[in-house]
Amino acid sequence: MKKKFALLSLALITIIVTLGFSYMGSDNQSLACLACGGCGGVVDKASCEAFTVKISFKNIGKAEGTWSVNIAFEDEAWSWSGTPKTLTLKPCHKKTLTWNGNVPEDAPIDSMARLIVYYADSFEPLDWWIHVIDGAELTITSSTVE
Repeated sequence: MKKKFALLSLALITIIVTLGFSYMGSDNQSLACLACGGCGGVVDKASCEAFTVKISFKNIGKAEGTWSVNIAFEDEAWSWSGTPKTLTLKPCHKKTLTWNGNVPEDAPIDSMARLIVYYADSFEPLDWWIHVIDGAELTITSSTVE
């Protein structure tokens, strides 16, 4: 009897864990990304569709600093650049900057552009990508038969 109960408990736990992982991975983000709280991923957008980028910065130095910060999505087929922002932070302070943009109208379907952050005469590619999808959808608006 104890053996059957242990076997049933093990099967139930396995099912719960499997369903949990299926649910967590169902939004096209890797489990590693979910664990680190927004470290990257692929976002599907149609051409001309709006997007928002939020990036948090922290001054890890020992003095107040001021930086010019900008972002871009870059691909061989298309690119988009934000408006530069000035960021001033005291030591150990954080701030989140936000950029809004639209995927260019001429961005080819199925292309992918990577998010790059530019600051202090350097750049850092982040693991965020925009994947351009076909935004066209056909619907029937009317019909007649005579």
